[in-house]
Amino acid sequence: MRIDKFLKVSRIIKRRTIANEACDAGRVLINDKVVKASAEVKVGDIVEVLFGGKSVKIEVLSLKETTKKDEAQELFKYL
Repeated sequence: MRIDKFLKVSRIIKRRTIANEACDAGRVLINDKVVKASAEVKVGDIVEVLFGGKSVKIEVLSLKETTKKDEAQELFKYL
């Protein structure tokens, strides 16, 4: 699954276009490497998103094309 879609489906970032812009600005890392929006994310990957002065680091637990709001927390865990 593409990283921009995963960020949207998991509700880490609200809209896919914003996730896409974050990737283009170099604020999204997978396993400590800056990635583009088209980068593939797999189960077990460590994703870090930089929001201004703080960063959010998560581990991918599962991948789903769509999910409900309450089930979105099951896709990842905070590190």
